Amino acid sequence: MAGSNADVSRVLEALRHVQEPELPKDIVARNMVKDVAVSGSAVSLTFVLTTPACPFKAEIETSIREELLKLEGIREVQIRWEASVPKSRDMQGLASIPGVKNIVAVASGKGGVGKTTVAVNLAIALQRMGAAVGLMDADVYGPNIPRMMGVHGSPKAVGEDRIQTLEGFGIRLMSMGFISPGDRPLIWRGPMLHSVIQQFLRNVDWGELDYLILDLPPGTGDVQLSLTQTVPLAGGVIVTTPSDVALEDARKAIEMFRQVKVEVLGIVENMSYFLCPHCS
Repeated sequence: MAGSNADVSRVLEALRHVQEPELPKDIVARNMVKDVAVSGSAVSLTFVLTTPACPFKAEIETSIREELLKLEGIREVQIRWEASVPKSRDMQGLASIPGVKNIVAVASGKGGVGKTTVAVNLAIALQRMGAAVGLMDADVYGPNIPRMMGVHGSPKAVGEDRIQTLEGFGIRLMSMGFISPGDRPLIWRGPMLHSVIQQFLRNVDWGELDYLILDLPPGTGDVQLSLTQTVPLAGGVIVTTPSDVALEDARKAIEMFRQVKVEVLGIVENMSYFLCPHCS
């Protein structure tokens, strides 16, 4: 903290009147304020949000400015924003990935519903909110993330047993499409699938991530079972379309997550319809 102790104490005392809307204590008691500095008539500080997508950011900023501008001699308030994403609980018996706080699986009961599109947009949205994000293409037979992210190339080895991610839009990426590009199909059995998924999880240098988004293959097969039984998933997102066939398969995907005790965070109905208010 910069400025005289009296000035900084005066600022902190004023900020004790600002409540975090979702939490019972004030923002100072919650240790959400740091790096307070007073220079002449200007106050600068850093505010640590509980999530990059905090819906109360504008409300908090307004309250901070109102309280600080009441102080004698203060005419300017500068706020820097950070986010501290909490780590999901570790599931018993499942080893976490070092540096990765939360793993979210995007799944679907059937193919062709836009699951990869949702996974890519979810990753980019989280990154733009300020989170550190990785995106892993677990659809080994149909890896589409390289094309959707506009990233091409081969991952490089780091040390003896580590693989470097590629990057696009500020997101760390790994896909079988980087290792086996082109139209040549992979004709693999279950054990080989399990091996490559484990390498993508354990041998890739993901760095420090708030979220690792897993784009699963459609259905409820070997890859899905391998992932849910080896890494602690914070939750799953189900993608479907409005058709009865897709919804029927989506229910199977939901039941799969329930059986392995993974919380379903939500369902995305993709490719829905728009009813024109003028011509119906």
